[in-house]
Amino acid sequence: MKWNLDNLYPSVEAWEQDLKWLEGVIAEVSSFQGKLHDFETFRTYYLNQREVTVKVYRLYQYAALKSDLNRKNVEHAGRVQKIGYLLNQLQQATAFDAPEIISLGKETVMGFLEKDTRLQEYRFPLEKLFHQQAHVLDEKSETLLANYRQLASQGAATYNALAVADNTPKDVTLKDGSTLTITQGNFRSYLADLPDPDDRETVFKAIFSHYEIHKHSYAQIYNTVLQADLAKMRSRNYQSTLDSFLFGNNIDPAVFHNLIDTAKQSTDLLKRYYALRMKALGLKEHRTFDRFMPLAKSKSKFTYDEAVQLFMDSIAHLDKRFQDKAVDALKEGYVDVYEQDGKQTGAYSWGALDEHPYILLNYDDTLNSVFTLAHEAGHAMHSLFAAEKQPIATQSYTIFVAEIASTFNEHVLLDYFINNNMGTREDKIMLLQQSIDDIAATFYRQTLFAAYELEAHKLAETGQPITHEALSNIMIALYKEFYDLDITQEPGKAYVWAYIPHLFNTPYYVYQYATSFAASLTLFEQVKADPSNIENHMRLLESGGDAFPVEQVHRAGIDLTDPHAFKAVVTRLSDLLDALELELDA
Repeated sequence: MKWNLDNLYPSVEAWEQDLKWLEGVIAEVSSFQGKLHDFETFRTYYLNQREVTVKVYRLYQYAALKSDLNRKNVEHAGRVQKIGYLLNQLQQATAFDAPEIISLGKETVMGFLEKDTRLQEYRFPLEKLFHQQAHVLDEKSETLLANYRQLASQGAATYNALAVADNTPKDVTLKDGSTLTITQGNFRSYLADLPDPDDRETVFKAIFSHYEIHKHSYAQIYNTVLQADLAKMRSRNYQSTLDSFLFGNNIDPAVFHNLIDTAKQSTDLLKRYYALRMKALGLKEHRTFDRFMPLAKSKSKFTYDEAVQLFMDSIAHLDKRFQDKAVDALKEGYVDVYEQDGKQTGAYSWGALDEHPYILLNYDDTLNSVFTLAHEAGHAMHSLFAAEKQPIATQSYTIFVAEIASTFNEHVLLDYFINNNMGTREDKIMLLQQSIDDIAATFYRQTLFAAYELEAHKLAETGQPITHEALSNIMIALYKEFYDLDITQEPGKAYVWAYIPHLFNTPYYVYQYATSFAASLTLFEQVKADPSNIENHMRLLESGGDAFPVEQVHRAGIDLTDPHAFKAVVTRLSDLLDALELELDA
């Protein structure tokens, strides 16, 4: 139940050898500058870049995975910095290619691709480059921006150092005198299990006090991220920071705004759910950290092996190719299962090019962990499907479609749970809650964070001060609008913006959880109606990055520029609430 990173490199020494090879490649790249108008040079450059891209992905993955197993290990962190430095050098050395290729003209470049079938895989990446033509600068400017790229990423690096490496477990004493050690990986399970509201608040405070204590530092770090995004927007002549993150993948801003509008227009459902929970749990008030409490008592604890079997059982009715990819995704040596000191918190799947993806978990035997397993398996399956059908140039898929694969698996697993429970009232309540919580967390909560990002970036765009008060005020207003909750009454909750790593590491990322959830729910309903429709889903996974993401989703019959694509989630939530209310009143 540990990663076997020997599958990437048999030793650190082997990694170092490839690192030296990359150094040599970087030194030779400049020899192509000014010569790409010649077809032979163009072909050699792209075929060389293919090999470089594969090696770079593997080098970075190996270093980062080792570091994530123990963020406190200085040697591992040093290797990440080494490859990061070389990546920056490579980006600087190749900064000439985009403006030079654009200067050749699309007709000439596409003509080059017709002369050698090995170059055909670059058709869409080059079409994408010409799509961005208005925002690609001259050679000198591109080189200058490349020189600052590593500096621009320091906000995220500093955040991770403070939020992970310098964030230590905390011992707390409960009202009965017992002591617990609270970590980022286990606090949710304690919030679910502790019956006393004061004890839950104590556990919650143990986590969020870190962000309150360091609120000035986190605000300054986030300002660094915002200013880097603002500099990119201005340098590349985008209309807004949002536009700068959407344009490259040709995502219509209507998708982003329709999502937020639809969620805000249906917050009455969230407020209804909180009211139902407060009544069922006998609470005087419902606080955000009470959301982990189960509405029905259950012994729903699952070993990792049981979780794997549950997931496999849930997809047993689907195409064998889909099942085989699931088995492959969770193969021994590619999943690191349990929490350990210094290990990166949360969960992810990481697939390099032409390499088997690796999954990181912090498995704790809860039902939530079972669904996390299915979620990350979806990402890994996506990578495996894409690698099977796509060449190197179009193997990587965008974040926008990535979450479709993962949340689809969650829908299937949940449906399996609902249809195969023993029929007791407690089981049904638990499963209905799980389904509603998934929608609340994936669709509404992520949309709330997307709305926060938009407002925070607007502060930067209009030259407003970026302080912890300003950032917290945005969150306070959004939690009131979405949940009708006053988070100023909860210890440290106003600093939830500092708790969410995606806001620092990958700006304008989280909205894609919600759009993907809506798309995957539609696909799931198609497959539920007719299991043969799994072919539509698999074709989406196999497409990797062969087209703009909204177009890829549209091929599966889903138009995300239409608000109705999101209203399907609202309808499902309303139906689930009706069912939950009936069970609670029974």
